[in-house]
Amino acid sequence: MGPDAFLQLCEKLRATRQVRNTKHVTVEEQVSRFLYIVAHNVKTRTVSFFYHRSGETVSRYFHAVLQAIILLEDEFLQQPSASIVSPAILHNHRFYPYFKDCIGTIDGTHFRVKVPIADQPKFRGRKDWPTQNVLAACDFDMKFTYVLTGWEGTASDSKVLKNALSRDDNLKLPRGKFYLGDVGFMLKHGLITPYRSVKYHLKEYARRGPENEKELFNLCHASLRNVIERSFGVLKKRFAIITSGTEPHYDFETMTEIVLACCILHNFLMGVDPDPHLIAQVDRELQENNQKRMKSFDMNKMNTIGGGPY
Repeated sequence: MGPDAFLQLCEKLRATRQVRNTKHVTVEEQVSRFLYIVAHNVKTRTVSFFYHRSGETVSRYFHAVLQAIILLEDEFLQQPSASIVSPAILHNHRFYPYFKDCIGTIDGTHFRVKVPIADQPKFRGRKDWPTQNVLAACDFDMKFTYVLTGWEGTASDSKVLKNALSRDDNLKLPRGKFYLGDVGFMLKHGLITPYRSVKYHLKEYARRGPENEKELFNLCHASLRNVIERSFGVLKKRFAIITSGTEPHYDFETMTEIVLACCILHNFLMGVDPDPHLIAQVDRELQENNQKRMKSFDMNKMNTIGGGPY
């Protein structure tokens, strides 16, 4: 985050009245400490030593800034308008007019949490440790438009989506519009998933293009839906606190708030300081991961067909 973006953020947070200058600590110091913690996943005592503040002071101001950022949710986490066609679709003949009513993409991702031992089985899903399944929607500018945190790691994406559509602060599906989702979701009104049992992932088309209508649709679907993977990638690169391989320093409720706050900060930065180098790094890593998966897929396929590599 550059200095101009930092000062803009401080002014936004100051306007919430949740944070203010005190006799000993300015808003700028409070915000810088918060950003240092979420960007590097450092403990309170480390920040306490670095800033020469007590642990209680660091913790108190961390939570104050956290709540101030969450108060910016309505400004920076806005669901898409039904009347606007994304330029990414409008100005691309591959997608327009076929996807003109698409307003974004949806996916779930997992973040590690700390929960009591008795609760761990329902939070231990895809990983060997407890996680929360976070559902997010994003637009084609890599900004999140809806975020639902707090679901157990064992909950399926479809189950979390069902809750997102029915709750008071629900994910809105304007009439005639739709989101794109992967095969982890059920095909339903307002959500289009790819054809099953048909090539889908971009890496599968790297060496041979689509050969029929279903493959062409899946290729276009995957090309558009890829933006959610890129958005998650940038989010996780920016904020080490939500991607650490160790148990979080904060309790479950606080971690759900931290994830939401990081998504809000991500949107703020995508608007004022998007960091093209970071985005390019994420794109390269996604491409490299796709290539590795493709090589693994080819080897497994060869072993299955030939009974072994030779």
